[in-house]
Amino acid sequence: MKYISEFRQQDLARQLARAIAQTADPDRHYRLMEFCGGHTHAIFRYGVQDLMPANVEFIHGPGCPVCVLPTGRIENAIQLAERHDVILCTYADLMRVPAIGRNSLLKAKAGGCDIRMVYSTQDVLKIARENPGRPVVFFAIGFETTTPPTAVAIQQAQAKRLTNFSVFCNHVLTPAAMQAILDAPQPVSIDAFLGPSHVSTVIGSQAYEPFAERYAKPVVIAGFEPLDVMQSALMLIRQLNEGRHEVENEYSRAVTRQGNLKAQALMREIFELRPQFEWRGLGLIADSALKLKADYADFDAEQRFNLPAIQAADVKGCECPAILRGAKKPQDCKLLGTVCTPENPMGSCMVSSEGACAAYWSYGRLSRKSG
Repeated sequence: MKYISEFRQQDLARQLARAIAQTADPDRHYRLMEFCGGHTHAIFRYGVQDLMPANVEFIHGPGCPVCVLPTGRIENAIQLAERHDVILCTYADLMRVPAIGRNSLLKAKAGGCDIRMVYSTQDVLKIARENPGRPVVFFAIGFETTTPPTAVAIQQAQAKRLTNFSVFCNHVLTPAAMQAILDAPQPVSIDAFLGPSHVSTVIGSQAYEPFAERYAKPVVIAGFEPLDVMQSALMLIRQLNEGRHEVENEYSRAVTRQGNLKAQALMREIFELRPQFEWRGLGLIADSALKLKADYADFDAEQRFNLPAIQAADVKGCECPAILRGAKKPQDCKLLGTVCTPENPMGSCMVSSEGACAAYWSYGRLSRKSG
C-alpha cells in the first residue's frame, strides 16, 4: 500500500534503530515531545519506544483535540441539548468525556437529549436541512486540521440560508499551545519537538520557526508511520548533538513550508482570535483559539444561545492535566487501569482515540514507575 507499507518495514526499522543508538550520546538524555496524539499511538502501537536507547525518551504533549477541551465547554454543550432543545451534533470521541458530576454527552443522549454523532460537517448540514423547524448546533473541536471544514460548512449554510444551523466553536491553535508549554512558570524539560503531521499540512513548517529561533528548540515535522517517527527522532538527535535548532520537515510528502494557503485564507475569512481560551492542563492561554467573526454572528451558537463561561474541576485524582502538559505520564496516574478504563473513563485522555492514556491501555503499557 503506497505511503503506508513503505513506512512500516521491519528491516528499515532495525537499521534506523541502530543509527539512533550509534548517534545518541550515551552521556546525554534526550527528551523529545511528540505534540500530536497520533504520534503517541504510533510510538506504542509499533513499539517505537522499545527500539530507542534508554536515554532517548518520548514526552507526550497536548496534541489530542478532545483531551484539551475543558470540562466547562462540554457542560455548555450538554446544557445546549438539555435547555434549548437543540439537535447537537459532534464527533464520536467527545461523547464519553466526563463533564460535571461524571455526566457526559452519551449519558445526556440516553436521558433523552437529541445528540447525534457525525463523521463530517456535511452530515450536520444535512441534518439541518432535514429539520428546518429545530436549531441544529455543531459542537466544533480540533486544531487547525478540522477548522477549514467548519469554515466551509458556515459558508455553505450562509449560501443556502440554513438559518437553523450554528456552530459552538472550540477550534484551538497549535503554536499557541507550544508556546504555553515553553513559557510555563515551571516548564517541563523538553529538548526538542516532533511537529504534528495533519496540522502542519495546513499551517506549514514555517509556523514553528519562531520556536526554533526564540527557544532554541529543534522541531522536525514527522509523519504518522513508525519509520516516520524513528527518522524524525534521528534528525532531532543529530540537531541536538550538533548544537543546531532548526525546523526540518521529515513529512515532506504532505507538508510544505507555506502549508495550505487556500485553507489558511478560508480560516481568516470566517474566524478571528479569542483574547483567551481555557485548555485542560494548560489553563487560560491568550490568542490560542478561534471564534466566528462578527459577519458570521448569525451562525455563532455562543451568541445565539448566550452560553455562560463555566469553570469546572476535573475528576479528583485524575492526572490528565499534568499528562497533557508533559509533566507526568499515564502510568503516574493511580486511576489508570484501576477505576479509569475505556469503559469507565475518569478523564479525557482515556476516552479519545488520540489520548495518551488510551494508548497506554490499548498497547499494554500499564506498569507503574518504580519509586
